Amino acid sequence: MGHKTIDKHLGNFNIAGFTFWDGCEAFGELKVGTPLHLVREEDNKFDPYAVAIYYEDTKLGYIPRGDNQLISQFMDLGYDKIFDVRVQRICPEEHPEKQVWVILRLKEADKVYK
Repeated sequence: MGHKTIDKHLGNFNIAGFTFWDGCEAFGELKVGTPLHLVREEDNKFDPYAVAIYYEDTKLGYIPRGDNQLISQFMDLGYDKIFDVRVQRICPEEHPEKQVWVILRLKEADKVYK
């Protein structure tokens, strides 16, 4: 039998709140494939499942509400290093809330637990 391919893809989405955070400061440095990282915000008063998206030390915004519940639960259990988050698409002509799209994938275990 052939080797079964495992789908590591978890989602694609725009960065919610890009207008209100520091996205414009980092916009010129972002390109397709740029690695990003996630930070869980348990104390966020607007969304109990809030997960912020950062480029280096710059907060770009959030995983959109509705896409963040499963990711936040993994992070709450200590699995914050299992995600590979990268810029997937940049659309400078769009409204700021739709300018940057990301792809979220699971890392392979041997790349996380060394």
